[in-house]
Amino acid sequence: MAASAALMPVEEYLALTSKPYCEYRDGVLRQKAMPTYKHGKMELRLGNLINRLDCGFEATPEQTVRLGERKYLVPDVAVQRTAELQQPYPTKPIHLCVEVLSPEDRFSETIAKCEEYHAWGVPTCWVIDPEEKQAWEYRAGGRPHQIPSDGRIATDEISLSLADVFAGF
Repeated sequence: MAASAALMPVEEYLALTSKPYCEYRDGVLRQKAMPTYKHGKMELRLGNLINRLDCGFEATPEQTVRLGERKYLVPDVAVQRTAELQQPYPTKPIHLCVEVLSPEDRFSETIAKCEEYHAWGVPTCWVIDPEEKQAWEYRAGGRPHQIPSDGRIATDEISLSLADVFAGF
């Protein structure tokens, strides 16, 4: 995932409509990894599982979030309180950011991205590996915690069994 060398004004970035989506840091675009079949299927699965909970939250895939004046990231799944939906993209911290690993993603880079979400104010991040059927819960101020295969991945108000998360994988 190489960053482009040319700087781009934030207004130009926000006007982009092309895919795959890029993230924006201080004028530099960084293309996200191309999603695989399992990556896309996991985004859909997580969104459906969370949205079916009817617990006051709404999950959306690939929604841009603004962490600062010159920093826009794109979590694989963004989860907001239904009563506080921010559109067209969140500018205040949301409830949960989920990153789904693609085969070429580095775990350490994904954790560093989660730390950026934590610094913005997101209390919990999940990292999901659909290839290896593994999941980590990462709460602000803590360390990534791998969830046992018979366990549940959670925030303070959302909880999913890994059996449900990985069903069909």
